[in-house]
Amino acid sequence: MAVRAPLYNNSGNLQEMTTTMVSEIVDQIVYQYSTDPSVALSVVSSGGSLAAINDTRLQAGAMSTSTTAFPTEATTAEPSEVTVSYDKVSSANASVTPTTDTGKTWPVYYTSGGNIQAMSLQDVKDTFLHPAIDLLTAATTTTQQAGTYTVHTANTLAGATIVHADPIFVDTRADTSAYTAGGIGETLDQPTTITNYYLFKVDGSDTSYTSPMYIRSDNDLQEYTESGFEDLCKEWIRKTAADSVDGYAISYNIGTTGSGVTRGSGMADTILTGGSGNYQTRFVNADDYRAQEFPDGTPSTANTYFLRIHKS
Repeated sequence: MAVRAPLYNNSGNLQEMTTTMVSEIVDQIVYQYSTDPSVALSVVSSGGSLAAINDTRLQAGAMSTSTTAFPTEATTAEPSEVTVSYDKVSSANASVTPTTDTGKTWPVYYTSGGNIQAMSLQDVKDTFLHPAIDLLTAATTTTQQAGTYTVHTANTLAGATIVHADPIFVDTRADTSAYTAGGIGETLDQPTTITNYYLFKVDGSDTSYTSPMYIRSDNDLQEYTESGFEDLCKEWIRKTAADSVDGYAISYNIGTTGSGVTRGSGMADTILTGGSGNYQTRFVNADDYRAQEFPDGTPSTANTYFLRIHKS
């Protein structure tokens, strides 16, 4: 590993950057990534590339009828489980062809012998790009994770922008208040929404930094222009995130388990459990006796799904 101290122009003198100054460049690289992430999540109607996750709930059993007496509880259908699958998140990696390292492309530093030399691409990875990926793939969601994604239970989130107005997961349960004896035969599936979960992209912050020096084609030293250095760094952080061969590529997964760190709210699938069905009867007339079992029980969490970010 070769972490370098790039040189900068300090009032006409070449001076090595401090670790704080290097960190400021890393923060700027994170911001550049946020302006055009190369690993982008989107919300689709169905068929997303990330794993499907399931919302489960109870529905009423089918109505039983008799012309002579109420059907017994033992002969009346029990509540059953409804499963709704959500596969609404897709991930896409951009194809990035960054500027080729010519040997004079990157900032310069002092060698151990006191000579001035351009950083190699590996030096740049160790000094700037890989630390930026480490920040981007952390569990927190500050501006140092800008351009990556998180999940929230409301459609607004400070410091982030919603990806799509539609939720990526909806936790529902049977609406027990919707079932009445007087309504037998009730519609079997009568859900109520418990929680919506939305996908957000973390916002960036255009931070200040000191431009380093590089070697021009005529071998003179020059300070990078702001746009020139930022464009160069943007190309390479996008390349690194999309298809690093050094273990620093970014990916996402959704599930109860998975590689990486969790982002934002866990998406809970809750269901009524512990009940054996709320047996109810309805007398319509002398030839129409009805019975039906409604969902009952207490709310319980069947599964909790997480969005995770991973580097590999």
